[in-house]
Amino acid sequence: MKQKNRILFIFFNFKEPSVKIQEIAKLTGVSPSTVSRVFSHHPNIREDVRERVFAVAKQYSYHPRLSTKQRNVVIITPYESIYPVQCCVEMLLMALTHELPGHGFRLEILPQDNLERLDSIQFCAAVAIGAEPCEFKEWEKRFSVPLVIVDRDAARDYPGVWLVRSNEAQAMELAIAHLHERGCRKIGCIVHGAPGTGNADIRFRAIRKSLQDHGLPADDSLIHYSADEQYVEIIGKLLRRGIDALFCPGGSGGIIAAYALSLFNRRVPEDISLIASEQTFFSRYGVPPQTTISPDYKALAASTADLIEARIGNLDFPRRTILPYILNSRESVR
Repeated sequence: MKQKNRILFIFFNFKEPSVKIQEIAKLTGVSPSTVSRVFSHHPNIREDVRERVFAVAKQYSYHPRLSTKQRNVVIITPYESIYPVQCCVEMLLMALTHELPGHGFRLEILPQDNLERLDSIQFCAAVAIGAEPCEFKEWEKRFSVPLVIVDRDAARDYPGVWLVRSNEAQAMELAIAHLHERGCRKIGCIVHGAPGTGNADIRFRAIRKSLQDHGLPADDSLIHYSADEQYVEIIGKLLRRGIDALFCPGGSGGIIAAYALSLFNRRVPEDISLIASEQTFFSRYGVPPQTTISPDYKALAASTADLIEARIGNLDFPRRTILPYILNSRESVR
């Protein structure tokens, strides 16, 4: 199976630095102040000098001392987007880049395939979007600053790692309850992603429980995991089962479902009701505009900023922050 959504973090075993900045300067033939400017990413440094300094630093396992006074925050994003454009990663990134500078933080966006750069920059905190917490189990051994993972949960705590996420179970209940209130009695559900990836399992279990709590059918023929290319086939099977509503949390479910239903000559919402995850412009301006569930991106960003402020001030903060989803009621539900 092709795994595009795993974020790989390679951790090196660092010894105590065997050189000081003055020795790096001597080995590279530049002044100590130039070496300092290289590590501070000063723009007026020749590329050959920059490369020479980084090469020597790597050779001697030297990395700059991390400082909370710098107020630099690194935001780590997936190398290959694990969500569609204008969905979770992009919306979280937009919210964070709006919120954090308001707290006086300077930001550096770091793609996950360039993580070795962490060894050559000074930062007071890092934020990883959509990353698996287990990939960071050695974080505190390597860095003395907090790491905030947004949009993921973990079975256990890891030193130096905090989690800020939306309440996936509450979101599934929000959607199923809304469809039930509108008279839907046989709801087909397609969870984006494969079992064991991202938030797929949490959503799958929560959907089944919510259907059962409302006295609705919840057998395996009505709840599916799916990649994008499988939606049309699964929707065809669900329609043959006589569903009167479709719920597609995650990924591009709303866009693909609208396309698939048109192929089967089903009208939304006249023939079938539809709820999906928020897709910004498509959800608002599609025909018809789609009812969606959406994380509260502003609240996620604000909680992340508050967490960073607390931790760099050596104040306690809960290891997990869980925030409610929002239901955007539009015209795709009868």
